Amino acid sequence: MAEKIATRDAYGDTLLQLGKENPNVVVLDADLSKSTKTNVFAKAFPDRHFNFGVAEANMISTAAGLATCGKIPFASTFAVFASGRAWDQVRMSVCYPELNVKIVATHGGITVGEDGASHQANEDIAIMRALPNVTVIVPADGVETKKAVRAIADYVGPVYMRLGRSPVPVVFDDGYDFMIGKAVIVRPGDDVSIFACGIMTAQALEAAEMLASEGVSAEVVNVSTIKPLDAETVLDSVRKTGCAVSAEEHSIIGGLGSAIAEVLIDAYPVPMERVGVPDTFTESGKPNELLKKYGMTSADIAGAARLAMQHKRERR
Repeated sequence: MAEKIATRDAYGDTLLQLGKENPNVVVLDADLSKSTKTNVFAKAFPDRHFNFGVAEANMISTAAGLATCGKIPFASTFAVFASGRAWDQVRMSVCYPELNVKIVATHGGITVGEDGASHQANEDIAIMRALPNVTVIVPADGVETKKAVRAIADYVGPVYMRLGRSPVPVVFDDGYDFMIGKAVIVRPGDDVSIFACGIMTAQALEAAEMLASEGVSAEVVNVSTIKPLDAETVLDSVRKTGCAVSAEEHSIIGGLGSAIAEVLIDAYPVPMERVGVPDTFTESGKPNELLKKYGMTSADIAGAARLAMQHKRERR
């Protein structure tokens, strides 16, 4: 069984290392440092960690101010708050002036679990992706999270990174080379392209194993940068396979699936199926139970791949 690490834990560990390496790294939180794991940084660098209490808008505004002074602010809270309560400040104080603020939000998606609809951010990627000037990243595992946190610290400009609450399988090894804006083929294939991000990359790999037992060669592509999307890799894959599936722990409206569909409809239309949260508020439950209830398991991805391939055959 693959090792499991929560991406929020990987974030906290990497922040600590960045703090040791770069005195300009500062961290802001909104009364959730234990949950977002920024408490690790706070313990080591109390003079560079700022807790704003339940005042997410103030946190983002201050992060913008710190960025104008040459600091590299990492602002963290739950995804539902970063994309909801502080949206106006993200739009006007960070994205409009293109300031160097890193918004790293944890507890994204339905695997937040028992906290229910009020805390399950299934719309945050859509909300942030619509804003100009912002880079949107959803790492697949702990290894990619560590690499991505370092990459965005070096990158100049607004970033929204979405992390999770629950431990997830490790997909990559330490030699993995993360690049902002670059999708990665994690399993080559010829019959169907499965584009996934976040926890769904591991699910997509399981789906590919299921399909392989049926003689189907599925290509799994980890699309951790939702914006800017790696259109070249997406198009190269579908030109080879002729059909596509998107898999994301997010609403099927406005997230990875929408981004992939936008590229395909403009350049190379092929049959496509989307796996993700349907257009509904999700309910409280255990993470695995919720993934099953809303059709987001590896078996569901495999089923979507079969349907996409069926539509491909019907077009011939």
